[in-house]
Amino acid sequence: MKSFATRRAWLLGCLAALGCIGASAQTASQTPPAWPSKPVKFVNSWPAGGPSDILARAVGDVLQKQFGQPFIVDNKPGAAGNVGADLVAKSAPDGHTLAWGIDTTHTINPHIYKSLPFKDSDLKPLVVISSSGLLLGVHPSTGIKTAKDWLQAARERSMNFSSGGNGSPGHLWVNMANIGASTRLVHVPYRGNTPAVMAVLSGEVDGGTLATPGMLPHVKAGKITPLAVTSQKRSRLAPEVPTVGELGLKDLESEVVYLVMAPGNTPEALMQTMAKAITEALARPEVQARINDLDMRYEGLTGNAAASRLKKLSDHYGRIIRATGMKVD
Repeated sequence: MKSFATRRAWLLGCLAALGCIGASAQTASQTPPAWPSKPVKFVNSWPAGGPSDILARAVGDVLQKQFGQPFIVDNKPGAAGNVGADLVAKSAPDGHTLAWGIDTTHTINPHIYKSLPFKDSDLKPLVVISSSGLLLGVHPSTGIKTAKDWLQAARERSMNFSSGGNGSPGHLWVNMANIGASTRLVHVPYRGNTPAVMAVLSGEVDGGTLATPGMLPHVKAGKITPLAVTSQKRSRLAPEVPTVGELGLKDLESEVVYLVMAPGNTPEALMQTMAKAITEALARPEVQARINDLDMRYEGLTGNAAASRLKKLSDHYGRIIRATGMKVD
């Protein structure tokens, strides 16, 4: 018959083994699932050919080669990014449907739409990729050659200015100019940056304040007259064009922030796994070259830093929107 000491040692050993099994099970439950385990859909909230679409495809190509799973860009434009964002907000939080777009769904739209199909918490930023300014340009038929000429003309008469849609950065900028520079710009929304640029190119509108890469080829061809950029620093692609700050219009500085978002209830461990993969892809020389070609400044923010970036922008734009009375029905 076993002694008391022997039985006690045996019992403690069993309890220790059970504890190890429990700890292993708990650790396993906290381990994020393998990602990706199937094709990943990048839902781009703006039309094909725009900056966010180009970024999504560049990163998707890198990740597809790395993981051996398809990374598919699915363009779902509409309602200033709300259509694509809502699709992702209602998707399974498993990392296989992510939103690519710009900050407006969380920094402008909540202030101008009476209601949104999703709550702010239904999406959370995965990576804030980069930011860029806009280029203010007009059709040559306006006879305007400089920003000073434009400012005088826009204060004396109404001028039609295109944007990529209601709630887009160009829409906000029109309102900023009307209140901050006493201009009389009339906002004309289009379905994305590309058709908005085409409207300036054809003379359908007097001008626009739009993403620089879409405007620049027509600027170089002499078909659009560049007046200023809205970034704090001059554009690398058009260094001869002054900033609005240099022209004494610092209140008209504006930027577009490009980001990736995931459904709001995506597990944190999975968020970290995906953020690491995407930021490593963004760091690749070929992707960094694409970012530079798009006249963007790389940021690469994740976690709390990404959320804080959006919160500060939302507070800033909210004050402007309340002052202008900018609304979308």
